[in-house]
Amino acid sequence: MSRVSGRGLTLAATALGSSLAFIDTTVVVVALPTIEKDLDLGLAGQQWVVLAYNLSLASLYLVSGALGDRYGRRETFVVGVVAFAAASALCGFAPSEGVLVGARFLQGIGGALLTTNSLALLREVYGSESGRAIGLWTALTSLATVAGPPVGGALTEWVSWRWIFFLNLPLACLTVVLAVAGRCPRRETTRVGRMDVVGAALAAVGFGALTFALVEGAERGVDAVWWAIVAAAAALVAFFAWEVRVSEPLLPLNLFRRRNFAASNADTFLTYAALGAVLVFLPVYLQFLGFTPFEAGLALTPTSVLMILLSTWFGGLADRHGPRLNLCAGPALVGVGILLLLPLDEKSDFWTWGIAGLLVFSVGLSMLVAPITNTAIASAPESLAGIASGVNQTVARAGNLLAVAVVGLVIAVVFDARVDTPGEQPLGPNQTSSELRDASIAAWRGGALLAAALAFAGAAVGGAAISNTEALGRRRVLRQGALEPQ
Repeated sequence: MSRVSGRGLTLAATALGSSLAFIDTTVVVVALPTIEKDLDLGLAGQQWVVLAYNLSLASLYLVSGALGDRYGRRETFVVGVVAFAAASALCGFAPSEGVLVGARFLQGIGGALLTTNSLALLREVYGSESGRAIGLWTALTSLATVAGPPVGGALTEWVSWRWIFFLNLPLACLTVVLAVAGRCPRRETTRVGRMDVVGAALAAVGFGALTFALVEGAERGVDAVWWAIVAAAAALVAFFAWEVRVSEPLLPLNLFRRRNFAASNADTFLTYAALGAVLVFLPVYLQFLGFTPFEAGLALTPTSVLMILLSTWFGGLADRHGPRLNLCAGPALVGVGILLLLPLDEKSDFWTWGIAGLLVFSVGLSMLVAPITNTAIASAPESLAGIASGVNQTVARAGNLLAVAVVGLVIAVVFDARVDTPGEQPLGPNQTSSELRDASIAAWRGGALLAAALAFAGAAVGGAAISNTEALGRRRVLRQGALEPQ
């Protein structure tokens, strides 16, 4: 098979496989009320259906990337797809809460294997054009993410919630067929040596405990998750101490001496923190203003549409001219878009300030998503592309979760400082008194200002620390390698 055909099939496989993992997060949330009635989950059970998946996913990004580097990204990607499909079937047949939660945990393992290695695989087969390829991957996964919740809602309402999991099976089969058919020559061999099992275990425990603490701490308070915070800190300190000493580490720490690798991951942490906070709290705020849940979800559609239309172009632009402009201007536009949402205090304001803010926010998001991911992966040696992808996805999720917790705390503190009535919650949909309404608007603005500040900090990192010279030099090396006889 020609390299061009193999690339196209590989892109289709990675986009479809990753879409399965991304969609499953949103679709399950849509179906939760129906699943709760069928299996008598209760509130805690509903939370664990979501948390079990996120917990295993975040715990294993780093380990999944390392496995791909050592045993082949395409092979590890296919294993991840098969594992995800098998766990999906178990979810669909689940007779009880315990089985469903366990199957969701297994789904997260498959999801980590396939998402991390999908990006590393694109780097492997596209080389110097991987920015444009990741832009296409972003557009295709965004399209699937937009279509997923309505399809999942229709299946849940008119067929059965179990079919949101069974639908994964034929799509997973198609993904495997595309991935195998798209096999094309590698330019470099995979990483050699023994797997760092101790490092892998410490990383999984550390990032898993950290994810649990951030998610549950935001819901139940720090006092309820102190043990997870201690476990995360101890495991991560032990992980980095071990990585310094071991001869063949899971995560070679000298990667962070590469300017673009360190800078792009710092930029990722800050920018994805801002994105996570807005995408969680803006729909809540819109419903506070009087939007229905459907209208609040629909209001964010332009963001996905612009990403579908623009991500490939911005990814190719960064490939040709270097990523610094994208990684500076993109987060800055995200920050400006958030600031434009601040005057939004009535439902009617959405058609002026709301639309303007979301358009600017969406252009900034489209400008940065593909280049920031590609810069993080491309700045590492190809033999470490999987671990580079795992680091970047771990950093993005950590920033997202941490910001949601901190911005939520800011919203609560600002609201409580302005309200004398105990027991009231910020951004409640039925708040009619001027005191509660004004307090909720002020609380939203406090949280939005923090999110904007995070975005502007990401822009500062992108402008000051990203090197076009390093990125374009690496691109020339990859192009020369691609021209060598296979």
